[in-house]
Amino acid sequence: MKVLILCTGNSCRSQMAHGFLQSFSHEIDVFSAGTEPAENINPRAVQVMKEVVIDISGHRPHSVMEYLNGTWDYVITVCGGANESCPVFTGSVEHRLHIGFDDPSDAVGPEEFIMSEFRRVRNEIKYRFEEFYKGILK
Repeated sequence: MKVLILCTGNSCRSQMAHGFLQSFSHEIDVFSAGTEPAENINPRAVQVMKEVVIDISGHRPHSVMEYLNGTWDYVITVCGGANESCPVFTGSVEHRLHIGFDDPSDAVGPEEFIMSEFRRVRNEIKYRFEEFYKGILK
């Protein structure tokens, strides 16, 4: 089973989803990418994932262009921007899904509030991807 998770920057939501889905089963080949990849993973995303004992600190953002010719069981967009600007895959895509989440990196205010937004979105990603895994992949 091969799954590609797409976001705009591939620095936050798609990386957290990648970490969760990979933690559910190592039999799934999980990749993540961005339509406009950032230079680095958001350090707050790394921090909130460490809180749930998933280490994504070794991940790095990738461009969706690296994966357009691949064969995928699922391509999943996790933000509206990636869903709207997702390029046409010249490889094979069995299923395309959109499971959208707010972008916690858009949060402004005190650090405590910003971190609470990262945790909220992390928890939503865990819940939705666990549903996806148990209901469809398992």
